[in-house]
Amino acid sequence: MLPHCGLDNYNLKEFKSEFMKTLYVSDMDGTLLGTDSRVSCETAEIVSGLSRCGTAITVATARTPATVDVLLEDTYTSIPAIVMTGAALWDRERRRYLRPVLMDGNVASEVVAVFAAEGVDPFVYDLGDGERLNVYHRSEMNRQERHFYEERRHLEGKRFVLGDSRELTVPSASTILVFGMGEAVRVEAVVERLRGVDGVSVSCYRDIFNHDVANIEVFGAGVSKAAAIKWLAGHIGAKRITVYGDNLNDLPMFGIADEAVAVANAMPEVIAAADRVIGPNSESSVARDIRRLAGGC
Repeated sequence: MLPHCGLDNYNLKEFKSEFMKTLYVSDMDGTLLGTDSRVSCETAEIVSGLSRCGTAITVATARTPATVDVLLEDTYTSIPAIVMTGAALWDRERRRYLRPVLMDGNVASEVVAVFAAEGVDPFVYDLGDGERLNVYHRSEMNRQERHFYEERRHLEGKRFVLGDSRELTVPSASTILVFGMGEAVRVEAVVERLRGVDGVSVSCYRDIFNHDVANIEVFGAGVSKAAAIKWLAGHIGAKRITVYGDNLNDLPMFGIADEAVAVANAMPEVIAAADRVIGPNSESSVARDIRRLAGGC
């Protein structure tokens, strides 16, 4: 049984500051990250400087801590990152998960069976030891899955376990995420079938570079970027929430924000839902906008 991580033994009061009246939250891919999927030097400098002065800035991303830590290596933030679409928070300094939301084991098994019925092989993420993710998948992969695996297989904090048997991906009681990618038609068929499964939260979105490919994330009940942002804002004492995004999976956090901001390269639906639109992700636009709103030290 996974030990409870964070709520009893972790006090977020240490993150509170009289300056943290507004919580600024940015999506990463296509928003905070540039077109090269990296944090620009300008963004790193602005965010780090404002964070050291007491501005509450963090990210809300579908990524796991393994890639968040690498991408934000040169960027200082003082409060936890929201990872895996809100399934957990990640204390970057102490390298530990906070408030993980696990899936019921029986429900997770039903979810994996739905994936199999539609011909989609999922990556099953297991937080068995409470510190490192074990990621299970069959050895056979499509092109998108292979690229995803090759980019991440050497990262700290994540261990891939591959095999030829479907038994390999039978979920345990510490499953935190079931993730799939592939042809949009197949992936979206999984989404439709999961509408009849209780106890799960489903996020599906087209790839920002190839709209014929879709990603699907299945979590325990109640998981979303929006829920995690609201929880974090309450625990650091923020009175106002400003969020930045570009893709459909950012819309839920737009709904709970005091101000929802889209980058110029965002999908049309996201731009339509935004309170305002700033420059594209290629111009460090999020960091520049936060600096304009928050001011200097």
